[in-house]
Amino acid sequence: MSTVLEVVATVLREAAEPLHYREITRRIVQRGLWVPGGKTPEATVNAQLSTAIKKSGDASGFRRVGRGIFEAVIGGNEPSDPTARPTLAFNNAAEKILREQAARTPMHYREITARALESGLLRTEGRTPEATMYAQIFQEEQRRERRGEAARFVRHGKGMVGLAEWLPVGVRGRVAEQNKKIRRELLEHLQAVTPEQFEQLIGRLLVALGFEDVSVTRISSDGGIDVRGTLVVGDVIRTRMAVQAKKWKKGNNVQAPTVQQVRGSLAAHEQGLIITTSDFSKGACVEAQRLDAVPVGLMNGEQLTGLLIEHQIGVRREPMELLSLEEDWEDDE
Repeated sequence: MSTVLEVVATVLREAAEPLHYREITRRIVQRGLWVPGGKTPEATVNAQLSTAIKKSGDASGFRRVGRGIFEAVIGGNEPSDPTARPTLAFNNAAEKILREQAARTPMHYREITARALESGLLRTEGRTPEATMYAQIFQEEQRRERRGEAARFVRHGKGMVGLAEWLPVGVRGRVAEQNKKIRRELLEHLQAVTPEQFEQLIGRLLVALGFEDVSVTRISSDGGIDVRGTLVVGDVIRTRMAVQAKKWKKGNNVQAPTVQQVRGSLAAHEQGLIITTSDFSKGACVEAQRLDAVPVGLMNGEQLTGLLIEHQIGVRREPMELLSLEEDWEDDE
């Protein structure tokens, strides 16, 4: 029998584009690829994807590209047929096409799309795959910029796209180094604040992420639920969340018993989330995604700083003007 992650990989490859975990779950269940054993299959899929990414990064075969949105990753969960090329998300297909050309020069997004379709890296039923390709690259560029993360692609104007790693260090490289330094200093600052300040900051972040009725339950550094709130999606879906905030030093990873403690503290119809400035042990990751228990989400220090930067909590964004030609200044069609 296939595991949950294996059927998720199948659905994402067939979609050839990022999907929200609720849509992934709907397609899995609709096709009979997985029979859920609990009442919250969407939460199980989300928890397993999040844990796999946390544990193995891109090697897991998945990447989070937005709030609750995931895509397949190059090289992840390869098909059993060694002669077959897996279908990929648009961004990953673009990266692979760019890497396969020896010249290491930018290509037009239409040519990238055509080669990806021809080689079987992409399979889509959409009528405008070129537009989807360019939109996905643009959205990723914006998302990484908001989080202060290193760019994967660079748009050179007139629809030309290249890999950021091909660029000389220059201004962009210095900006990337500065952002990396700020991310490190932000994490160090989080580890130095008081437990009360940290829990209040987590409350601010939850509000920025779309939570309502957020409340810091008690000021303490020795366990228990620290923040409660309701995640609201589209004014329709409402999920009660209980959050434990762990302000721990790097190397002091959260262990499985903490996950069990949080799960045992949940009220009826609540889901758990642990946010830490450190990281999670392998045992904690396994415990968090147990199929026979309520899933517990895990957010480590790197993920936390990324979200704080994206929502400008504890940092401020200083714009830098870098001129380039307008993308549609000259239509080449």
